[in-house]
Amino acid sequence: MTNPLTDPYLVLTKVYSGGKYLKQSLAETAVEPLNKARTVKICYGVLEKDGYLEHIVGANAKTKPKNSVKLVIKIALYMLEFMQKNDYMVVDYAVQLTKKLGKDGASGFVNAFLRSYEIPPLPQKTEERISVTASAPVWLVKKLRRSYKEDCEKILSAPSLGVCVRFERNAEEYLKKPHTATPFKDAYIFENFTRDGGFFTGDYTFQSIGSIAICNIVAGLSSQNGEISNKTLLDACAAPGGKSVLLSKSFKSVTACELHPHRVELINAYCSRMGAENVAAVQADSSVFNTEYADKFDAVLCDAPCSGAGVINENPDIKLFRKESDIKELTAIQLKILDNCCRYLKSGGILFYSTCSVLPEENDSVAHDFLQLHPEYALVKPQSPLGGIQTSYGLQFLPHLSMGAGFFITAFKKS
Repeated sequence: MTNPLTDPYLVLTKVYSGGKYLKQSLAETAVEPLNKARTVKICYGVLEKDGYLEHIVGANAKTKPKNSVKLVIKIALYMLEFMQKNDYMVVDYAVQLTKKLGKDGASGFVNAFLRSYEIPPLPQKTEERISVTASAPVWLVKKLRRSYKEDCEKILSAPSLGVCVRFERNAEEYLKKPHTATPFKDAYIFENFTRDGGFFTGDYTFQSIGSIAICNIVAGLSSQNGEISNKTLLDACAAPGGKSVLLSKSFKSVTACELHPHRVELINAYCSRMGAENVAAVQADSSVFNTEYADKFDAVLCDAPCSGAGVINENPDIKLFRKESDIKELTAIQLKILDNCCRYLKSGGILFYSTCSVLPEENDSVAHDFLQLHPEYALVKPQSPLGGIQTSYGLQFLPHLSMGAGFFITAFKKS
């Protein structure tokens, strides 16, 4: 019988020690197909609960274990505490894996730790307690507490509801499975959904509910601004292409820009699979002015690079990699992209700014700074059937209120 800790260890080592994102690590690790679902569950679970598992290890280990040994312990702890697996089997598997890794000297420590550990009390200070229970860095907890007060913990602890699937056709067959309807046509959330041939023939695609909501707003406001089927859209930060493809159903044409060549290929592949023939994928830096685009587009969407603080429920590795010092650099990039792309709009056109962040520094503050630089633009505050909260400058989706989505969007109309 295959050791159930081995594949999660191989995947997570690339994350913890190699600095790779979990989805990338899963894609390039040859895990046992028969138990892939279990491996994926464990990998996501360990990252989601990393702060809590670290709290247990720190309170019970007299000396700090080496990273490889600590990872074995974290995987075992997750299986014991959150998967209700048999105690003795998990401990034995952990010991076997430790030995297999050439850490025979640590196998006794792993055995003793897992057989005797106790759950320590939570820290008394509120921010440190939330950091442990939500497994989020303290700096992020502090920022969200300042902005959202008692909702901070709800935002950080809101679970992913599952995988959001947007159908082009043949939805009836799949809707026999348990699902949750969304406010958007042909979009449903499934707790479990296995990709099959319908994915490759373009019957459906995977697209987050937040991304679909952004597209709904872009299409809706653009329609109010005149006949949308005759309009052109620039998607300034487009990879992997989900928004470009969905919006191509409304606009006459979509130009999808992306900085890196391999990500341009992702857009092309997405468009090909979904039959979006009116999307042109282009390699370009959206923070650098392109004279060919001046005053050319009816609408521009800047879904800017951001911290990802609104989607940590779906991408728990963000909590490991994102640093507080990143925010200042990101906001500078966001404003630079807006400042450049606003020059691509026709008179009367609409500039859309969105992020997958819940941090006001990346959202309202950037919108404020943009309007200070460009008084020729008027703020247009969007609404959505997905719900969320109205901020001073836009619409903030929050994970505990918006079906797991933590996105922000606002719009500016060129006079």
